[in-house]
Amino acid sequence: MITVAIDCMGGDYGPKVTVSAALAFLSSHADTHVFLIGDSPEIERQLARQRAAGDERIRVRHATEVVQMDDSPAAALRGKKDSSMRVMVDLVKSGEADACVSAGNTGALMAIGRFVLKTLPGIDRPAIVSILPTMSGQTYVLDLGANVDCGPEHLLQFGLMGASLVTAIEHKERPTVGLLNIGEEAIKGNEVVKRAAELLAASGLNFVGNVEGDDIYRGRSDVVVCDGFVGNVALKTSEGLAQMLGAALKEEFSKNLYSKLAALVAWPVISAFRRRFDHRRYNGATLIGLRGIVIKSHGSADVFGFQKALERAMEEVRGNVLSRISGRFGEEAA
Repeated sequence: MITVAIDCMGGDYGPKVTVSAALAFLSSHADTHVFLIGDSPEIERQLARQRAAGDERIRVRHATEVVQMDDSPAAALRGKKDSSMRVMVDLVKSGEADACVSAGNTGALMAIGRFVLKTLPGIDRPAIVSILPTMSGQTYVLDLGANVDCGPEHLLQFGLMGASLVTAIEHKERPTVGLLNIGEEAIKGNEVVKRAAELLAASGLNFVGNVEGDDIYRGRSDVVVCDGFVGNVALKTSEGLAQMLGAALKEEFSKNLYSKLAALVAWPVISAFRRRFDHRRYNGATLIGLRGIVIKSHGSADVFGFQKALERAMEEVRGNVLSRISGRFGEEAA
C-alpha cells in the first residue's frame, strides 16, 4: 500500500479541488491510502458531499494554520508549525506517509521540506524538476527555480538526480542528459556552464553535450540541466507562448461563419492536439534531492491536474526514486 499525504488547503481552490482529486485518485488506484490535511470540518463536508465519509483508505488530519501564497518561506517555516503544509511534510518524515503533494507556496514548501526532511547524502541543494512535452515524448528539466545561482558541481548533481529519476519512472537505464546553453559548441556559455559540461562528460552519465532552448521541445535529451534562473525563465516563457497560441487559434476560428465551419471540420484534429499538449497532464513538479518525496502541484490546478500530481508521487514511490538517487551518489563517492 502507498500512502500519500495531501495539503488540502494549498492552491487557488483548496479542498474543493484537492479532496475531489484525492477521491478520483483512490478510485483509480486500489493500492493507495491518503491523509487529507487541513481544516477538518471543511474536509469532512467535502467528503460528505461526495458520499466518501467513512472510507477506510482516507484519514483526515486537522491543521490549525494555512500557508498563504504571499507568506515568506521564513514566516511559513518558523511561524506556522501547525500549517497543513508542515503537518503534511512531518508525516513523510515520520514514515506515516510515503510521499506528499501540495499546490501551495513553492518557496515555503521547499523551505519546510529542506528543514524537516534534509537532503540526501552527497546532495548540496535540492532542485525543482518537472516534465515538459516534446515532439518525441517528454523530457525532464531541472532546476526550475529553486537555485538561482549555481556552481558547476550543482549542475552535475542536477544531472545525476535527473537521470536517476528518469531511470526510476521510465525504466531507461542510460537516459540522455543535456546541458542547456546558448549554443551546442563547447566554447559557448559562461565559465560555470563550460566547467559543468566537463564534469558531466566525465561523470559516466549518457551526456549528449550542450542543448539549446529549441532542443527542449525537440526531445534531444531525456534530461535537460540548467540553473534555476534560466530554467524558470524558460518554463514561464513556454507557458506564455502556449497560452498565446491557444488564444490566437481560438480567435482565428471564431472570426466569421467560414472560420467557424472550418473549426467544425478540424475539431477532431484540434481535440487531439489539445489532449496531447494539455499542460494538466504534466502537472506535478518534484522537489528532488530531499530525504522524502515531495511534489508541488500548480496552484491553479483543477481536479484532473491535481490528480496527475498525486499519480506523480505514487510513481516515484513505486520507482524507488530515493534509493536510486542515493545509490547513484554512493557510486560517485566511491
